Amino acid sequence: MNGLSMKHLRYFAALARHRHFGHAAESCSISQPALSVQMKELEALVGAPLIERKTRAIRLTRLGEALAERAEDILRQVDAIEDLARAAQDMMSGRLRIGVIPTIAPYLLPVLIQDLAVRFPGLDIRPREAVTQTLVEELLDVRLDVAVVALPVSEAGLHEEALFDEDFVLVRPLTDADKPVPPAEQLREMRLLLLEEGHCFRDQALSYCNIGQSTPRDLMEGSTLATLVQMVGVGIGVTLIPEMAVATETPSARVAVARLPAPRPKRRIGMVWRQKSPLAPYLAQMAQALRDLHAAGRIGGGGQPAGTGRSDMVSTVASATASSE
Repeated sequence: MNGLSMKHLRYFAALARHRHFGHAAESCSISQPALSVQMKELEALVGAPLIERKTRAIRLTRLGEALAERAEDILRQVDAIEDLARAAQDMMSGRLRIGVIPTIAPYLLPVLIQDLAVRFPGLDIRPREAVTQTLVEELLDVRLDVAVVALPVSEAGLHEEALFDEDFVLVRPLTDADKPVPPAEQLREMRLLLLEEGHCFRDQALSYCNIGQSTPRDLMEGSTLATLVQMVGVGIGVTLIPEMAVATETPSARVAVARLPAPRPKRRIGMVWRQKSPLAPYLAQMAQALRDLHAAGRIGGGGQPAGTGRSDMVSTVASATASSE
């Protein structure tokens, strides 16, 4: 078939995944009209319609569905060949597709990208933020090279590399700063603000409080940690956030932050990649870079001693808020 290119296949595969021209164009970093032109070219090359265009979305024809499956297979094989070529160069360079879960991405990616740019100047980092399940699927489909998530993932075919453990901290209204820190059983009786379903951090918070997923109770949800903290600041309830989020999310809210009583809830941050990835030796170097950043206190609260009861974070956040009034 003369004229068929990898570009056609990549754009069509993106459209097949998103079923939406705007979203697919954004994922490919091109304009929607440009994507539409490419799809018309592809349909002309195969000699039949591949897409049924709707007002708000698209549907693939029977031929389109079959071609989408073949296109994904081809792209996976091409990406695998590219990985082999990069690994043979014995250096960390070229495109690196990194997935990060939303409760880590805002606090880790800026520091990580800056650090990797110094360590590996030839690296072209392509970050992707999504929930764990989506990142795992994209790793297995060779649409990502590596992901930073909360462990364990326990997925056959993926290697897990532990990086560091991180405590959860309690965020409550500033007026509660001098009150004793409640234990887990008391948190169950409070209005607890949580991330919406699909976030692993939500499941970890529920587990600590021994609250079942289907237990009817006075729970409220938000889409980001920033939203949860701001809701606490206006007195709606309390929440748990990972320690790495404290410096970014709490200074602008009227909140107090405290460590929870032992045994404290925590999560293990790690990297996952395909067990047979040719990039495995270089991803291990990246894992060490992250451990170094944590040990230096640049991410995840590394280097900060764990306190007991009410921590010094309470007075820090409270005084910063008071001084801004």
